[in-house]
Amino acid sequence: MKSIDKVTVIGGGTMGNGIAHVFALSGFDVTLVETTQELAENAINKIDKNLSRMVNKEKITEKDKVESLERINTSLDPAEASKDSDLIVEAVPENFELKKKIFRSVDEAAPKDAILASNTSSISITRLAAITNRPERFIGMHFFNPVPVMKLVEVVNGLETESEVTRSVEETAKKLGKVPVPVQDSPGFVSNRVLMPMINEAIFCVYEGVGSPEQVDEVMKLGMAHPMGPLRLADFIGLDVCLDILNVLYDGFRDSKYRPCPLLVQMVDAGKLGDKTGSGFYDYD
Repeated sequence: MKSIDKVTVIGGGTMGNGIAHVFALSGFDVTLVETTQELAENAINKIDKNLSRMVNKEKITEKDKVESLERINTSLDPAEASKDSDLIVEAVPENFELKKKIFRSVDEAAPKDAILASNTSSISITRLAAITNRPERFIGMHFFNPVPVMKLVEVVNGLETESEVTRSVEETAKKLGKVPVPVQDSPGFVSNRVLMPMINEAIFCVYEGVGSPEQVDEVMKLGMAHPMGPLRLADFIGLDVCLDILNVLYDGFRDSKYRPCPLLVQMVDAGKLGDKTGSGFYDYD
């Protein structure tokens, strides 16, 4: 089973900086790739802020924080950053063409025994793997937001993923303090195949006037013991991300039960995406 020491994380947004954070904190050498130096610095600042929060809560020491930040380097070139990596984790937006471009570049540059992983929340791992010359060494490593807090890593096997690669990724996830759950490739995997229809149905309840966002969320919190209502969760995830995933489910299964609610489409068209824009089903300061 391959030993993983050096990790490249491509994408420094909400998920990417969180993934880099947990790898560095767990003792891995990390190269974080972004498209501009400004975005790379923003990602490092975010990691610094989140590590400081952990220090304040006495979950880690100041020494842990300093050593973690020292383990992270930044790069603007995915191929160059992947040349001596054992594991490359892609964490860019849910756009197949963008991911395709990245994986073609990385596949050519990375060592032949390196594992390529995608943090995609819904796009087919088999389809992404087919872009590369190493589909047997390609896997889904689906983290959950916020990455430093959430324990689950959905480990998604593509059609040709080797069992040794799955074991290696599972062991790596455990070293991060995560709980890996292996699943097979299917639209939305397990997590979003179950979650997104629930969120979509909650949006339909608002769309059809059955209840307000507050009422729908209160029912689900008090009646079903959900810590966060589905509409508040949708805002947190990002309504654009929810729509992207529902479209993948709808296209993949050709089943009308995955049809995105028209209200969700309208809100995304209006730029009301939730937390990231300050307005979604709720308004945020």
